[in-house]
Amino acid sequence: MKLIIKGMLISSLLVTGVIAKDNNTTKEIKKEVPKKEIASKNDILIFTSDNSDGKITPKSIEEAFKKAGFFVSANRDMNLPFKKQFKKSGFDVYNLFTFYKKDTTLELAKKYDNIGLFAPMSMSIYTKKGDKRISVASLSASAMQKIMNIPTDEKLLTDLKALIIKTLKEAMPNGKFEKLPYKTEAIQKELVTKFIMEIDAKDWEDELDELKMGFEGELSPNGFVIAGQNNLGDDFEEANYNEFDFYEVYSICKLPVIYTIAKTHPEAGAFAPCSLYMSKKRGDGNMTIAFPSVYNWVSSMALKDKTELSTLEDAQKRMRKILKSLVE
Repeated sequence: MKLIIKGMLISSLLVTGVIAKDNNTTKEIKKEVPKKEIASKNDILIFTSDNSDGKITPKSIEEAFKKAGFFVSANRDMNLPFKKQFKKSGFDVYNLFTFYKKDTTLELAKKYDNIGLFAPMSMSIYTKKGDKRISVASLSASAMQKIMNIPTDEKLLTDLKALIIKTLKEAMPNGKFEKLPYKTEAIQKELVTKFIMEIDAKDWEDELDELKMGFEGELSPNGFVIAGQNNLGDDFEEANYNEFDFYEVYSICKLPVIYTIAKTHPEAGAFAPCSLYMSKKRGDGNMTIAFPSVYNWVSSMALKDKTELSTLEDAQKRMRKILKSLVE
């Protein structure tokens, strides 16, 4: 199995033609240098409601999303692992919520192979310690469009985001959007980390199983956990859409990352857990592995703290190393 690595900044790209040689896999790595990215106002939306009576809970929010037709893949209470590993938490409530809408995901997949970057999407549901309010943080439609590198007027995605906002308002009827104290900042880094591996076009099952086994085995030693797993290929097959031999999405979390960033930016859960997808189109001799890079966190939340930046950079380097090691 051969590997081609593409670090992709989702904006206009200028390919320089600079080539580097990987001695372990004797493959070429094309380096892409981005043109200056235009920063948007805010990539993250925070919807907050008074919750003095405690009636709004992560469970009640989950039920509202299920009623609206979303599939909820996880609604994880992170306070217990925060307290267990770090002995404290600054929250009374902190949940990571992952969800997607199967019919919309299918329609997006017909147009954009990389829909797995946001299937599932992520939100954080949180109440700071002692506060009487509850908040939900999610990505804006423009942020998802930017990361996926799709048109800004993609109606499927803007309609999806409108439904998410409508559902939040139904779940939190007295809520309103917060004004953030920062704006999204431009960054000259890859927004999506993407690997393309050669695989047998027909007899790919054993290679995929071997790859997944190796991938999953390397996560724990590097501090990652699988927070969920969605087989979009099964969803597609049920809908008689057979363009892919397989399409699987892992929800990957690294507890020190979300704990460290959430202390100052609880809205970081809009990116956590991270969706990493593995896909292969029918008859193709290549498979794709891709995930949104940590540089989205840096850009979208205008992060400057050295500890936060080093924590994110370490996670990015470790995940790249894991994926590269699978074919060496």
